[in-house]
Amino acid sequence: MILGIGLDVCEIARMEKNLEDERFLRRFFTEAEGAYVRSRGKGAAQTLAGMFAAKEALGKALGGGLDFELREAEIVHDENGCPGYALTGVPAERTRGERLLLSITHDGGVAAAMCVREGGSVKNF
Repeated sequence: MILGIGLDVCEIARMEKNLEDERFLRRFFTEAEGAYVRSRGKGAAQTLAGMFAAKEALGKALGGGLDFELREAEIVHDENGCPGYALTGVPAERTRGERLLLSITHDGGVAAAMCVREGGSVKNF
């Protein structure tokens, strides 16, 4: 059963400026996320924008907005490059036993992310 859906967009040019701001990166991203972004070369700004949008989309899917530290929602990638969440703190507690699906895309100077929160059992009517 779908418990929540979150969608967010982020302007890539805005994140291009933040790439050089170590304080910004440390405040919102884990060390592993920072390393991943830096490994993306010319695509670093679009990757950063997509990851930031993914964190905001999670807050919307949870229904409480951003009532957690963004570093508690680490964006990870599997061996095929598919994104997902590694949660700690408040988001981990609020999603225990649930499944989170994440999709990130980039086009036209914008990155977008969608988070779907699944859990519970489906009722048959």
